[in-house]
Amino acid sequence: MGNRVSYLIHIKEMAIQMKKENIPVKMIMEELGIKNKTQIETWWRWYRNGDNHRLV
Repeated sequence: MGNRVSYLIHIKEMAIQMKKENIPVKMIMEELGIKNKTQIETWWRWYRNGDNHRLV
């Protein structure tokens, strides 16, 4: 089991913005230093469902 990583809110917002611009998840991960693609998918799902309060 790996260590738990907490990302700053501006990293999450940047990932969502990049996803909105149809940038591939792999590029988002490389550029922002995110280790797991599932994390980006979770943030994207929260954004789509209007659960923005969960990003904080």
